[in-house]
Amino acid sequence: MPYVDRQNRNCGFLDIEENESSGKFLRRYFILDTQQGSLVWFMDNPQNLPAGTDCVGSLKLTYISKVSDATKLRPKAEFCFVINAGMRKYFLQANDQQDLVDWVNALNNATKITVPKLSDGQQNAENHKALPDVVGPKKQVSYKTEIFGGVPIVTQTQHDGGDGASRTEREALHRSHSQLPYFQARPTQEHTVIKSGYCVKQGAVMRNWKRRYFLLEENSMSYFKSDLAPRTQTPCMQSQTSGSRKSQLSQLLSRSLLLEKEPLRMIPLKEVHKVHECKQSDIMMRDNLFEVVTTSRTFYIQADSQEEMHSWIKAVSGAIVAQRGPGRSAATRLKSDNEKL
Repeated sequence: MPYVDRQNRNCGFLDIEENESSGKFLRRYFILDTQQGSLVWFMDNPQNLPAGTDCVGSLKLTYISKVSDATKLRPKAEFCFVINAGMRKYFLQANDQQDLVDWVNALNNATKITVPKLSDGQQNAENHKALPDVVGPKKQVSYKTEIFGGVPIVTQTQHDGGDGASRTEREALHRSHSQLPYFQARPTQEHTVIKSGYCVKQGAVMRNWKRRYFLLEENSMSYFKSDLAPRTQTPCMQSQTSGSRKSQLSQLLSRSLLLEKEPLRMIPLKEVHKVHECKQSDIMMRDNLFEVVTTSRTFYIQADSQEEMHSWIKAVSGAIVAQRGPGRSAATRLKSDNEKL
């Protein structure tokens, strides 16, 4: 059975079929490192190898969709289990039945926990990484507020061409006007954010699981690499008298960066047939899993709790009903839209 080393990693010897479908199993030393998010294997225990020896194979945990007993698939391979990772299946042999069970459980548990929550301090540090330090001596400056694509933009009306900080401010302000690819491309009416937050979704090609920030609006459900873009939905910036110049400039620079952030994908709600709890969650070894079924694809999404999963299902279902009316399917909605055209 695998043992836990001083670095809290599961370690032990297993036999692996390195060349797929070859039927030839080779003895390797495996290390399951949840902190690094990887499963690696060596020719021998690294303690017995020269310092700096590279592993002979590795696998990212995010690519693993399921680990299960494979004795029926490979009846000639004793104590065999399989790791499903993208388009590849890795067959391994444990030392005994208990060793098999322990490795399968350890791998499944390592790949289930995929929705980490950042602390407030970490979140604030992430948000300010991209913001340059342009704070200088305080000056009295007037601003005006304009609406672009339903987003309030504050611009400076008085310029002092003297110092470099002012030039940086003007560049940032100009940037906020000139680059609005995502939000300006959308209709100008107000877009109400119904629900937003982090979930984990399965990729369409590699079938790996990645953490994404989801944003549900009246007519669409989008997901982003991070929560930068959805933060454009925050209330309009406070007036100059309510905070320091640094705070206002940071907010404006942040807003400018966010406007440039496009979603990885936007799912129109008119194309969604149904959203419900996934019946294959046990097979896919994922807790709190739900499906968003569209005309072209089924999106598998994992929430961080059962309550959050039901909250997403209720929110998306409610948005669909509000958009197309009760009792109308996606096909009916698309048909009526085509008739109007």
